[in-house]
Amino acid sequence: MTEPVDILKALSDLGRLRILKMLEVKSLCVCEITEVIGLATSTISAHLSQLRNAGLIEDEKEGKWINYRLADDPDPLFTELWPLLSRRLDEEDAICSDREQACHIDRHRICSAGK
Repeated sequence: MTEPVDILKALSDLGRLRILKMLEVKSLCVCEITEVIGLATSTISAHLSQLRNAGLIEDEKEGKWINYRLADDPDPLFTELWPLLSRRLDEEDAICSDREQACHIDRHRICSAGK
């Protein structure tokens, strides 16, 4: 079981929250997340690592890509907190924009792995 402080730390950064909200829409690779959020790939990778270490996301290799998705069985603390936090985040324009872009992103166009 994940320590509560690890979950709370993972939820304490807007970039990580934006990633979680996009992963509600669909599984994404690092380059797709980077394209939408606009942070450096190294920063996105660090965020994904912290989310994975907290047990909030999982990854899966698919051909050339590693896809990230919300964890199938996250810690009960996250299961309790996320619906409340998620509803609040849904009111943010940037979050809504991220989710819309995530729906329509074309990894074959943006990812160097797809070239």
